[in-house]
Amino acid sequence: MKLSDILKDLQCEQICGNADTDVRGLCTDADAVCEGDLFICYKGTKFDSHGAVSKAEKSGAAAIICEREIETSLPYVIVGDGRAAMAVVARTFYGYADKKLKLVAVTGTNGKTTTTHMLKSIFDKNNSKTGIIGTLGIAYGDIFISPELTTPDPLFLHSVFADMAESGVEYVFMEVSAHALYFDKIHGLTFEAGIFTNCTQDHLDFFKDMQSYAECKCKLFEKGRCKIAVLNSDDAICAALAASLSDCVSFGLENPADTFAVNVTERIDGSSFVINLSDEIYEINMRLPALHNVYNALAAATCAKALGVEIGVIADGLEALERVSGRLERAAEYNGGQVFVDFAHTPDGLEKSLKALKKLCKGNLYCLFGCGGNRDTTKRPLMGEVAAEIADFVIITSDNPRYEDPYEIISQIENGVKRCGKKYVAVTDREVAIEYALNLLAEGDILLVAGKGGENYQEIMGIKHSYNDNTVIKKLIS
Repeated sequence: MKLSDILKDLQCEQICGNADTDVRGLCTDADAVCEGDLFICYKGTKFDSHGAVSKAEKSGAAAIICEREIETSLPYVIVGDGRAAMAVVARTFYGYADKKLKLVAVTGTNGKTTTTHMLKSIFDKNNSKTGIIGTLGIAYGDIFISPELTTPDPLFLHSVFADMAESGVEYVFMEVSAHALYFDKIHGLTFEAGIFTNCTQDHLDFFKDMQSYAECKCKLFEKGRCKIAVLNSDDAICAALAASLSDCVSFGLENPADTFAVNVTERIDGSSFVINLSDEIYEINMRLPALHNVYNALAAATCAKALGVEIGVIADGLEALERVSGRLERAAEYNGGQVFVDFAHTPDGLEKSLKALKKLCKGNLYCLFGCGGNRDTTKRPLMGEVAAEIADFVIITSDNPRYEDPYEIISQIENGVKRCGKKYVAVTDREVAIEYALNLLAEGDILLVAGKGGENYQEIMGIKHSYNDNTVIKKLIS
């Protein structure tokens, strides 16, 4: 493809050199540049890849996109924002593959992964060819790609769209994180629908305050991005957003909504309810437990209805979904007690999961969790307090300490636990902590292992070590 063709949708400040240069691929990592690549560099939050231009040139780059004057013998293009340019040229290079797909976006602090999987199950029952992009990875047809980011960077994202379109995929359900919205990874995309599950505290290490975080989430619903918005009427941020939108539908349990549920029953092995979907009534029995999964089901059902799926098919899809990896997943039974694994890594997420299990617990409720390093530190004592208030006993351990001292992270969590005066123990090694917790279980007890969910690694000092809570639990029990 000619460089000039790749640039046709890009606002360029200056083009230096031969714009008819052939380009074979796109790249932002100088270590991964191949012969004929267009190397896109920009000043990021931690690194400035302009310093890698000479390396990219030596590796065979054909041209450069940059944000300032550079020294190179290659053709180069100066733009105002290299990161934004990445999304534009990726979309052009991959032939606007997104236009051949029906995209549905799900944003929110909690519930994104489960809601996308519910949608996939519904549309599979509707005989649609589906794809999914999110925290648990990318899946379509027989293809599975292990997860890296909740929302992939544009170069990879558009290459996936191209392959999905080639494979005959019709609907793509994708998680859109706050960071993806901040860095405009979805620039140029139009969604058939956008779902906003909820907005509670998370990522304040990056966004600094809840207002900035919420405003970033709301960017998904800027004019022209979503044909219809599906909003949680019980969430204050969603309710405020709804007042500013014309094309929106709502779901909820406490406030008036287009979709709601009555006769909700929560069980250890699932939940049931009667759904009112724009005045269509249907009884639903899901294999996913907890009230927050009823909310996720209402969100998915509202969206599917708006996209033309019949209520009977929606019910079949929700009932067919057996599990979502690491999302309040029943992992094992031991000594008469039940063990659940959950991704809950925010105060709100942990509170909802613990409250759901507390209703079902006939003995003691144990909570084992930690907090990730180099992330929002203000939520650590809050999560400690939530765990101590609801659970009967708390086991504090490591999550992904990254470059932080795990003892310091645990100490900050302890500050919240101590406010409640509950007994607790701190065990730094997560596997040892799980073994300790399992040995506490007796008939009727429940253990929640929270924070990592379906993750297959534990990140320590920049190295991702192979680790999975489910695998560890099964190994210890066996």
